[in-house]
Amino acid sequence: MSWVVMLATLFVVSIVMTGFYFWIYVSVLGLEPPKTLLLKKENAEWCSKMEVMNRHLDQYEDALESLQMRDDGIYRSIFGMNEIPSEVRNAGFGGVNRYAHLDMIDSDGLLKNTAVRLDILTKKTYVQSRSFDEVAQLSKRAGDMAMCIPAIPPVNPDPSIYRLSSSFGYRSDPFTGRSKRHTGVDFAMKPGNPIYVTGDGVVESVKFEFFGYGNQVLIDHGFGYKTRYAHLKSVGVVEGMKVKRGECIGESGNSGRSSGPHLHYEVLYKGAPVNPANYFDLTITPEEYATMVQNTADASEKITLHPSHRKKGRI
Repeated sequence: MSWVVMLATLFVVSIVMTGFYFWIYVSVLGLEPPKTLLLKKENAEWCSKMEVMNRHLDQYEDALESLQMRDDGIYRSIFGMNEIPSEVRNAGFGGVNRYAHLDMIDSDGLLKNTAVRLDILTKKTYVQSRSFDEVAQLSKRAGDMAMCIPAIPPVNPDPSIYRLSSSFGYRSDPFTGRSKRHTGVDFAMKPGNPIYVTGDGVVESVKFEFFGYGNQVLIDHGFGYKTRYAHLKSVGVVEGMKVKRGECIGESGNSGRSSGPHLHYEVLYKGAPVNPANYFDLTITPEEYATMVQNTADASEKITLHPSHRKKGRI
């Protein structure tokens, strides 16, 4: 039994001495245990790695911001696309706190901040990637878009045929005398002059009215563009019909609420009237215009004025 007591005593004394020496090592000498030193070394290495990662994230964010600026300011505007709203590009992650598990192990917040930045950058990159996909898809149709934009006058630019009687913007209303916004341009001319579609598209609507725009045609060109041709005498197209730039769609007239024979021509972009003068070029010569019209007629089915449109009270 004495040996057992001696061994137990030695074991207890060794534990006490170990604790005493540990206390001297830590409290008196101010030194840290080897395991603590090892953990701190590993922590410092990881902090250094995350600092390097954050510097890389700074570079990636700058590069992505440059791409976003070019995307909104150049690429999307070229194809008539709206800018991506900032709330979409910078949308966060709503709902529950997806980083709660980091709060207990990340006292200085470095790991959590890095994780948040990485997730936001990933989402912004996805949004930008989708935007480039949309731009790429439209760029494949650039040739089609060039033919669809309303880029020519709706009448032959022969000065002997017409005169610009009213421009886009505010003017004195010819009936009331009050200032009113004019949403198109007016080409004053004798009834019966051919009216040509200014870009490839599809006839969205054909209306015959006693008031307002009178007999009118609305063409949907796609890519956000539409054109309206109003106060016509006769109409040579029907709804749903595909038309090519330079095709005759009707004759000028004096129908509807009109102070004299003329064509009222509008360009609408994404539902809002815009100045048609910014789209057509009146410097094109009458000969060049006539050649274009003839080439279009040769390449397309000839359009004739439908007798059904010449009903009493309509034309």
